Amino acid sequence: MDVLLLILTFLLLLALGVPIAYSIGLSSMVVLIANMDGSIALTIIAQRMATGLDSFSLLAIPFFILAGQIMNTGGIANRLINFAKSFLGFLPGGLTYVNVVACMLFGAISGSAVAAASAIGSFMVPRMVKEGYPKPFSASINIASSTTGLVIPPSNVLIVYSLASGGASIAALFLAGYIPGILMGLGLMIAGYVFAIRKKLPVSSTTSFKKMLKSFWDAFPSLLLLIIVMGGIVIGVFTATEASAIAVVYTLILAVPIYKEIGLKELSQVLVETVKTTSIVLFLVATSMSLSWVLAFENIPQSVSATLLNLSDNKIVILLIINLILLCVGIFMDITPAILIFTPIFLPVVTALGVDPVHFGIIMVMNLCIGLCTPPVGSVLFVGVGVAKTTIEKVLRPLIPLFLVLIGVLLLVTFIPSLSLWIPGLFE
Repeated sequence: MDVLLLILTFLLLLALGVPIAYSIGLSSMVVLIANMDGSIALTIIAQRMATGLDSFSLLAIPFFILAGQIMNTGGIANRLINFAKSFLGFLPGGLTYVNVVACMLFGAISGSAVAAASAIGSFMVPRMVKEGYPKPFSASINIASSTTGLVIPPSNVLIVYSLASGGASIAALFLAGYIPGILMGLGLMIAGYVFAIRKKLPVSSTTSFKKMLKSFWDAFPSLLLLIIVMGGIVIGVFTATEASAIAVVYTLILAVPIYKEIGLKELSQVLVETVKTTSIVLFLVATSMSLSWVLAFENIPQSVSATLLNLSDNKIVILLIINLILLCVGIFMDITPAILIFTPIFLPVVTALGVDPVHFGIIMVMNLCIGLCTPPVGSVLFVGVGVAKTTIEKVLRPLIPLFLVLIGVLLLVTFIPSLSLWIPGLFE
């Protein structure tokens, strides 16, 4: 009964246009009020929101957001595009692969799919259209490939999953994301190659060793950030939170004195946007933590776990069911609240079947990344369509085969755990 009340209240608030963070918090309060017998004060919601944010790991999120905003403004996107173009532009439909690789690199460096869709899309889509690529396809490849940066570290959503899971190693999650993220990019590139051959898309440019060397040298300082952040975390020089602060200092040095792309006016705007984004994300985290407590208090995770395990004790069947549920959830809910709400529900189920929490974290993020490209709440879809100056209706058709590719990679990662766990295992 409590589960039904929670779901109905949450859906009703969303239907009324209430922001999702408020919907989460208010639906938690409604369930508590319905079960209030004097033993629990309603102030528990506020307490859980406050304690939910009292985490050293969460401090990494505003720092990584700030680093991403600096990169988005500081000329890094164009250098990554030129780097990818010098290596891949000579292939048939070369700008397709350039778009994918640039989104992978920028998304990994910035940790934001929306930033990748905006920064890379604003450069690449007009260039692709100018060279004869269909605009809907250009926008769709940009939208789909922008999500790879949420799987390839450093990734804010993997930090959020670590919090929601009760302590999965952030370093292990970061390392686990490399192969799945690269496979997502390779899958999209293969789909782009098939489209390029069918539509006889043009070769974008010739290349030479000199051009490749120059573009690599221009992009090297930006690429070095990945090595500094991940290398420091892996060898134990600093934590993920400390790495996020180092990322901010490094990107500031790149964008201001070296690239000279950010002045005082741009920097103030970067800080304002960072505060806005951080406030939204952390308020979502706070309300979701209160909801997680209500779910645990009402024994909802245990009930869901028992129900699923009663359906089947086959790990493959359960993982397929959870994947299907998460794909549907991603259509209607943004990635951060979805991770915070559904991790406490599904993690006990899969761990009972022997699934590693780090592996499940990658599965969950990959599922919800696909949801970022789908209406009605796909933030990356809306940003990608906006920068391409096209419509969702035109983009959905070329997106469908890209969805199928991403789902295929998701199934590979789901049922071949070593794709996620091999690299973390090397450092144990």
